[in-house]
Amino acid sequence: LPPRAGGDPVDLAGLAVSWLQRVCDLLQTPPGKANQGELAAFVSYAVTFPCDFQGLLDTYCVRRSGLPNFCAVALALHQLGYQAIGVRLDSGDLAQQSKEIRGVFRACGAHFQVPWFGTIPIAVSNDISERSLEEFRRVGSEIDMIGIGTNLVTCPLQPSLGCVYKLVEVNGSPCLKLTEDEEKMTIPGMKTIYRLYDAAGHPFMDLMALEEEPSPSAGQELGIRVLGQLGETTKVIPTTVEPLHRTYFRDGQVCEPLPSLPEVRTHAQVSLSLLSPAHRRLHEPQPYPV
Repeated sequence: LPPRAGGDPVDLAGLAVSWLQRVCDLLQTPPGKANQGELAAFVSYAVTFPCDFQGLLDTYCVRRSGLPNFCAVALALHQLGYQAIGVRLDSGDLAQQSKEIRGVFRACGAHFQVPWFGTIPIAVSNDISERSLEEFRRVGSEIDMIGIGTNLVTCPLQPSLGCVYKLVEVNGSPCLKLTEDEEKMTIPGMKTIYRLYDAAGHPFMDLMALEEEPSPSAGQELGIRVLGQLGETTKVIPTTVEPLHRTYFRDGQVCEPLPSLPEVRTHAQVSLSLLSPAHRRLHEPQPYPV
């Protein structure tokens, strides 16, 4: 690999092997425990991407192999004027390992007088979920980046959302589906929806009403029936009422400008942030009624 500032190519593999001995002496770990195939892979990666070198540390053993091998190659790159961009973990106790790795990086940075070494970014992956994020926050960590894949593009709690189109009105005449399965019965008539807020500013209920019914007002007592409990009437008094229903398509045509993706994202984030902590908590959340 040629030095970044120019000049004759240097044997990066030989340089990394010499650095491995020095790193293992510092960490008090036998160099023979570091996997040579892993070191060769790191060197090959570094030669190909000297400005973008990131090592996956847990192929064999983080402490005895991945970490010293990475440090050796990263220090060899540094000697040639390059800077490693990070490491990644994909198994084990990610939070605890991140703390141990940060300690080693700081020790190497101080001992070998490479100031930036202590701040090398640590990335983690491995089926990261909401519960993983909550645990990282609870125990603390030295994690800089979190790669979320499976739990972002699929939803384990609700892998599919079934939708069925059912008429509620035909040419101005309300209609409904009759069935012994109450969940599949429809409520007749054209409807609109309102979000009801409490005094703390949290939405506590979405209210579905017929389109021709008068709109609910803040401070007005309402008699409501919760879906699934239609036989029971409950009284609520909202502090604020927000109409939710908007018509964007009419007679096959767009009748109102559609929001951009950033606007949709911001709207979703704001809506979620307004929810009560009782509805947002991961463990036994309070159901949100309609």
